[in-house]
Amino acid sequence: MSSVAPVTAPAAPSAADRAALRKAAQGFEAIFVRQMLAAARSASLAGEDPIFGGQAQETFTSMRDERFADIAAQTGAFGLAKQLEAQFARLLPAAAPAAKE
Repeated sequence: MSSVAPVTAPAAPSAADRAALRKAAQGFEAIFVRQMLAAARSASLAGEDPIFGGQAQETFTSMRDERFADIAAQTGAFGLAKQLEAQFARLLPAAAPAAKE
């Protein structure tokens, strides 16, 4: 008679590791969205606007795009952070079991 050990699910990563991973994934998504918006704006065919253009407008546009990218990453609007987190979570070390007294 062979004794077979029960199959147990792998231990989940710690909550702190998972939270750090989520924050990093959201940060990456925000950077990605910012770069995407910057590339789209640089490809504009409208040209320079002599009345409303200039350094102040560029600064405002950059700040607006940055805020939009941060909000999009935090809300999961594009879903990139969620996919990154799911893929990298498999590589996190398992949480140490709680000590029983």
